[in-house]
Amino acid sequence: MPIRLVEEGPWRFRIEQTNGMRVPGVAFAPRDLLPSEPGDKSLEQVANVATLTGIVRASYAMPDLHWGYGFPIGGVAATDVTAGGVVSPGGVGFDISCGVRLLAADLDRAALLPHLPDLMDRLDRVIPRGLGRGSLWRPRDRGELYEVLLGGARYVVGQGRGVPRDLDRCEDHGVVDDADVSQVSERALERGTWQVGSLGSANHFLEVQTVDEVLDGPCARAFGLRAGQVCVMIHCGSRGLGHQICSDHVRRMDSAQRRYGISVPDPQLACTPVDSLEGRDYLAAMAAAANYARANRQWLSDAARRAFWAVARADLSLVYDVSHNLAKLESHPTDGTRKTLCVHRKGATRALPPGHPDLPEDLAAVGQPVFVPGTMGTASYVLTGVRGNEAFDSCCHGAGRLWSRHRALREVTTGHLRDELADAGVTVRPTSWRSVTEEAPEAYKDVDAVVSAGEHNGLGHLVARLVPLGVLKG
Repeated sequence: MPIRLVEEGPWRFRIEQTNGMRVPGVAFAPRDLLPSEPGDKSLEQVANVATLTGIVRASYAMPDLHWGYGFPIGGVAATDVTAGGVVSPGGVGFDISCGVRLLAADLDRAALLPHLPDLMDRLDRVIPRGLGRGSLWRPRDRGELYEVLLGGARYVVGQGRGVPRDLDRCEDHGVVDDADVSQVSERALERGTWQVGSLGSANHFLEVQTVDEVLDGPCARAFGLRAGQVCVMIHCGSRGLGHQICSDHVRRMDSAQRRYGISVPDPQLACTPVDSLEGRDYLAAMAAAANYARANRQWLSDAARRAFWAVARADLSLVYDVSHNLAKLESHPTDGTRKTLCVHRKGATRALPPGHPDLPEDLAAVGQPVFVPGTMGTASYVLTGVRGNEAFDSCCHGAGRLWSRHRALREVTTGHLRDELADAGVTVRPTSWRSVTEEAPEAYKDVDAVVSAGEHNGLGHLVARLVPLGVLKG
């Protein structure tokens, strides 16, 4: 689809409505953060999303925008459920409920550094990662796996692998209640059986960090963060189970959408109305995958806590856990009235403002923590949600790829990457240096510029800057 891109100001662009677009597209990015990789069609994907039945307001793209499946990564779109609005698995992605969890330690960088090599060695031994099997927990039978799909992090905490605060500081209190395991295929269950409590590969990681700079003191204190403090950031999702659920339901919707009079410009945008049988079944299966992902991060948190205690006699407290690949039914003001919308966030984080009823009591005054990871050798950021966010209370979720993985492998050698990380003082424990090279800092956008664009566009407010000390990669 040809697009007409108009600069609305130094921090955002508009894609004007053409060729069946029901709403405009909006990219919350200055020109130097727009896609530049040859063949990247993410702006075209923004325009394609704008053709979806029932879409309201705009098809949005976060500053970390890059090419994805159907939706761009960094894409946000909401459809009006009562007006036949659709749900599209491509608007969630294959790694359903992939998200970021941040834990804060009760010690500072200086106290940890003498123990860092031992800590990284222990984490290297105990944290399963990479492709295929390997996990911290294996269900005794299919019924126990169902408990995870229905109970999420709440089930894991109930097994003694966490504390009540872990649920208070987790999106949806750790569990999505409308999961239905009957909508999860046998193949998805098989793939999920052996991966609960594992990082996976690609851009997933467990990173030991320190708070390099506090940018909003009162908000940082409410989150439980202070300058010099050690933190652990975990980025992973629903592994093979979520991937299979997405594949299964894309095929089903592709076959069914014509019955509803729906036509899309890209088959990867296969969709059906939210209130259709296929739409409800997908949301129920997606909820099961979301619970799996939250259980996954809860198990990894437990392993990290045990490693920190064994090596440094330090505890870890959860700051927050939030997903960035989900579709959620939410109430938002639209056309002068509040409506129930299906908000797709793909590579975009929910960012609730101060006073939102879904916030835990101790965060109500400051808003929801938002995490924007950088890369192995660069900073990550903590932000908070703000009022007046036009993109349905959504924010960016990371630095965003600048190069394809193939280009990173062509242009970055493992020797160069090792030297680069050593010069930055970052200890890396990979399962494969080849896979780590795909995630080299050069392959990503400047995370400082990404979060600056987010703040200028009213998507979030900067709270703290974190830098890496040690990284586990698959």
